[in-house]
Amino acid sequence: MAEDNEGNDYIKTLTEALNARADWLEKSELPKLKEELRSLHTGFASLYTFYVKKKLINEDPYKHETKIVELEIPSSAPFSDAERLDQLTQRLANYDNQLDFLVNFYQFSVEFLNLNRIKLIVGLVKYINWTSLTPDSPNPVTKAVSEMTNQIKMGVDPLTMSVIGKSLSYVNKACNPIVACLKALSDYHRETFKLELREITAGMSQTDASNLPLLKKKFSQAKPGIPFYPDLAEEMLKEDFSSEGPALREAVLKKLQVAEAKTKEAKVQVSFKGILIDGIYGLGMISQTLTEIITKLDICQEVLLAKRQSFMEKLKKVFSQMFHKEPEMVLYDVEYMDPIKGIPVHEKVNYNNFRSDIERKIRTLSPLVSRGSSTSKLESMQEEQLVGFLERNIRDLQSLHKTLGALDDFFKASVDREDRDKIRGIKPELGSIKNAILRANSKRHEYTAQKEEEEQLKRLGVRPGT
Repeated sequence: MAEDNEGNDYIKTLTEALNARADWLEKSELPKLKEELRSLHTGFASLYTFYVKKKLINEDPYKHETKIVELEIPSSAPFSDAERLDQLTQRLANYDNQLDFLVNFYQFSVEFLNLNRIKLIVGLVKYINWTSLTPDSPNPVTKAVSEMTNQIKMGVDPLTMSVIGKSLSYVNKACNPIVACLKALSDYHRETFKLELREITAGMSQTDASNLPLLKKKFSQAKPGIPFYPDLAEEMLKEDFSSEGPALREAVLKKLQVAEAKTKEAKVQVSFKGILIDGIYGLGMISQTLTEIITKLDICQEVLLAKRQSFMEKLKKVFSQMFHKEPEMVLYDVEYMDPIKGIPVHEKVNYNNFRSDIERKIRTLSPLVSRGSSTSKLESMQEEQLVGFLERNIRDLQSLHKTLGALDDFFKASVDREDRDKIRGIKPELGSIKNAILRANSKRHEYTAQKEEEEQLKRLGVRPGT
């Protein structure tokens, strides 16, 4: 009878500890996990763009057509030198898609992120060993990524090197916190499974409970659809029936109580302003992308104008440059789809003015590439000012993205066949801008949700963080 009471007391204490841990995970750890995963994707997406630009991998034509239903870890099998380009093109495009799906479409809740999904996320995070990115890595993908990363650093300007360094910092620093969060989540699910298993063993003798095939059968009947984990069943049996059981149970409770002690501290550290600033810094990475876009578009325009201009027009242009006259207005008739109405829209783009708009946006975003003096300036701003700054830049980039896509299509369609190899497309850069906009919008929505929750708590008379 005493043993039964002791077991019931443990189950009661364990249940309370698990409830407190679930609350801590939902409110503290899962938001951190999502942000660290977002940092990992932000850093990799930037590096991926550089790999494509340097032609170390090709742009996967099927990348944006892939439909993902559940996470899937790309292949890490060895490949030959002859297969290298194709394999890296496919695998890294898939890796970028998987990370994008994870941070933008996955559900971050304790119930959804079960042990199987935790395993998938761990596999995805460790697919490339970012904390030990060396060319002698036994992992073929890590080895190749290390070699390509060293190549993109060669002969670049200081701004580009800063962007590359920032990207590597993002992916490197994110890995350990991600694994730590997933470990905390995994501990919760492991102990929850063992608690559910005790519901089955409560009506069984020690001999029957120790019969794993029988225990699995009874568990599957009582908990259909829930996987059975033999290793966790063994742990539970040791905790409940072995001589070292009391010490093992105490260790389990101690492990779970750590999370409970951190709950209030984590809530106090929540910063709504920090959410907005993170969203703004995410847009800063686009300054280098826009600089590269201008270079490509200028080449496209030169190719197109060279074909259209007569000898006298070219001579006139030379004289205009000699006497520092304003360049003639260049108008392009472009077309794009209205994202709301779904109908084609025609627009006349003044190339010189549009180029100036891009340069102004570069000057705005460039200081945000690294967190230096700009940090204190942003911190000194009111939340309303930060919201306005973030929303304004999101709108500007959305408008630029729309027109840039239309110009890209226009240049490709307007040149003669013999000049097509001179036209440099900007699809990778457009993808980078789109991802940055999505991440910034996600931050904006997260901020709004946090503020609404705070206001609701105030209306209910509850102080946030208590």
